[in-house]
Amino acid sequence: MDTHFLGRVEYLPTYAAMQAFTAARTADTEDELWICEHPPVFTQGLAGQADHVLVPGDIPVVATNRGGQVTYHGPGQVVAYPLIDLKRAGYFVKEYVYRVEEAVIRTLAHFGVTGHRVAGAPGIYVRLADPASHAALPQRPQKSTLVQAPDFTGLGKIAALGIKVSRNCTYHGVALNVAMDLEPYSRINPCGYAGLQTVDLSTIGVSVDWTDAAHVLSQKLVTYLAP
Repeated sequence: MDTHFLGRVEYLPTYAAMQAFTAARTADTEDELWICEHPPVFTQGLAGQADHVLVPGDIPVVATNRGGQVTYHGPGQVVAYPLIDLKRAGYFVKEYVYRVEEAVIRTLAHFGVTGHRVAGAPGIYVRLADPASHAALPQRPQKSTLVQAPDFTGLGKIAALGIKVSRNCTYHGVALNVAMDLEPYSRINPCGYAGLQTVDLSTIGVSVDWTDAAHVLSQKLVTYLAP
């Protein structure tokens, strides 16, 4: 997989470039991983509802074709776009999501933070009171037929996931909050959940450079997304 560090790039041209890359790729096209950060922007997923954008103010709102609801991208956030042929990789979408989340969890572990999954809510969360705690969450995904509303008690969301699969090929991806101005999250219901607290590494006491976080996340993604 070729990794490309794009720096700070506008959201819309990057979105268009992902679509163009995916439309043009053939069975022989090598997979790529794009790592970047965006100027402030709210993006709406296909399931997004307009009323989850509360007060956008001066920040643009862009409709996209990824899954999920509204999220925010801004400086101090590492955004990773894996462009992968799942058919060639040999795994399905559900496992792809699991592997992306695992890469984020391993990245957080590198910086001394324990990331958690929450049943029914893609993305990665941390315990606000004790970000290093390894104790399993009661609200973690478990083998159960009961479908319950996600429980975010005591948690903050540190990484958001939104993907698109076209002809077995992925685009869009995952965003890890490193050291951001978190105020814009108060202007939306993040991922469609009113009151869901969003955090970054700096908020929970981890001081790390954007470039360092970007390199660790890219390495973990390359490792965990391998066929």
